[in-house]
Amino acid sequence: MSTEQEATERYVDGLLGDDADLARVHAAIEAQGMPQISIAPGYGRLLTMLVRMSGARNVLEIGALGGYSGICLARGLQAGGKLTSLELKEEYAATARNNLEAAGLGDRVEYVIGDAKESLAALEQEGRKFDFFFIDADKDSYPAYLEWAIKLGNPGAVITGDNALLHGRTIDPDKNGPSVQAMREFNQTMVGDERLTGTLLPAYDGLAIAMIK
Repeated sequence: MSTEQEATERYVDGLLGDDADLARVHAAIEAQGMPQISIAPGYGRLLTMLVRMSGARNVLEIGALGGYSGICLARGLQAGGKLTSLELKEEYAATARNNLEAAGLGDRVEYVIGDAKESLAALEQEGRKFDFFFIDADKDSYPAYLEWAIKLGNPGAVITGDNALLHGRTIDPDKNGPSVQAMREFNQTMVGDERLTGTLLPAYDGLAIAMIK
């Protein structure tokens, strides 16, 4: 990352100011030894805006971690809207739930614990459909998660995916590990698949955004 980009991101983060609910998430993550990999503040604010602008009532999150993105997503929900959050680790989901409850958003979220692919298949069996998706889990599975999002999405649903650049590895021709190859496939599908209209924002660690046609 260039010094100029880092300075730009610090400037944006400074404009956003302090947020007690999100600071509480970071503190909980640190206290419990969880990885500090929550979405960047600027993109967190963008998630809130996108959910609200899209009028989404049913939002699906793949990867809860400590609840940072969950708070951002839930803040944008319409009255009566619901966030369904898939999380592999029960202890992470418990932390996320506590943080959303502390933020006054506990009634807007349900957590589904277990392997995300199995949970997604179960949601399909239940006939569930969603208006907005946020993908921020194991990078090797991003292409599979995207296909599930397209399958479970209503027409016009918005799909977002964090870490599209993998800290520069996605654009480095010398990097070709499984996660890098998976993310390249994910990005290409997001911006080039005929079922979607999408783009990729290059700030922070990259955020891919698409809309189902």
